[in-house]
Amino acid sequence: MKKLLNYAAITAMCLAAFTGCGDKDSSGGKVSTDGSTSMEEVIGALGEAFKEKNTDCQFTYNPTGSGSGITAVAEGRCDIGLSSRKLKDEEKAQGLSETVLAYDGIAVIVNPSNPVADLTVDQIAGIYTGEITNWSELGGSDLEIVLIGREAGSGTRDGFESVTGTEDACKYRQELTSTGDVITTVGSNENAIGYASLAAVKDSVKAVSVGGVAPSAETIKDGSYAVQRPFMLITKDDKKLSETAQKFFDYALSDEAKSIIENAGVVPAKD
Repeated sequence: MKKLLNYAAITAMCLAAFTGCGDKDSSGGKVSTDGSTSMEEVIGALGEAFKEKNTDCQFTYNPTGSGSGITAVAEGRCDIGLSSRKLKDEEKAQGLSETVLAYDGIAVIVNPSNPVADLTVDQIAGIYTGEITNWSELGGSDLEIVLIGREAGSGTRDGFESVTGTEDACKYRQELTSTGDVITTVGSNENAIGYASLAAVKDSVKAVSVGGVAPSAETIKDGSYAVQRPFMLITKDDKKLSETAQKFFDYALSDEAKSIIENAGVVPAKD
């Protein structure tokens, strides 16, 4: 009997040794993030770099959208929420805090065949509220403008509508649930216009300049590009991060991570 007990104890010790960097705290070896689809590239890059430095830890990213990510951290279903908009007062009242990771330009995108290359903020607002309905009114072809946007709760939508002053006034033809879907839809429709994180823009679409200023890391950093928004890390005040989650949080905001953030196409908040 004593031998059996000793064997069981040894087995338990061996199993514990293989549980990764969270051998005493089951959550200590994991970092779970949830939220903004626009932050996929920068969070993916930071997550990969973090795992290279901490090979026995797990990192997960669930691209559900800013609103869902905020809800997930409020309900304790992830360690860190990801939002491409600022917290609303009612969300702060739930005990949530925001930390700016980076700044991202929201590119206004059209099909590459569209000759329109520059729009003012007022023109963009006029398009999305239905005051301007044909590309010929903007120097383009005689084609109806098809309005593509994001779903309610999207940080990209919130940022776009806040800058253009079009909250609750946009006449969307389609409201899509991811940045990738917006880019794909605009890239396949010569009439379409949409908006997407600059970091996610591909050659399948064309980003127009706004007020004569093209979106770029430089124009976002100096503030001359008008349509931009923050990328936020969301945490819950009354829930202490696990040791590993805190380690990732600190790493993402460190000087070491600045080049990773820049290579992902966004501007680090930390100088």
